[in-house]
Amino acid sequence: MAKTIQVVLEDDLLRAANREARRCKVNRSALIREALRDHLRRRRLQAMEEQHRQSYERHPLAPGEFDVWERVQAWPEE
Repeated sequence: MAKTIQVVLEDDLLRAANREARRCKVNRSALIREALRDHLRRRRLQAMEEQHRQSYERHPLAPGEFDVWERVQAWPEE
């Protein structure tokens, strides 16, 4: 279900949004929805990356922890 909201934009941002909507052949609402989806997607990715970084800070890799995989990753010798 969609809801109608009111958003305040500066004049220059509104003009740019209108130009981009015309260029993309979508209406302004569709452009703004897609921009918001992209923003939220990026923020989720940043949050996961930060969580991953913090996890490695709490539990750093032990020396040689992944050495066993080096043989699997290497191309076989002919």
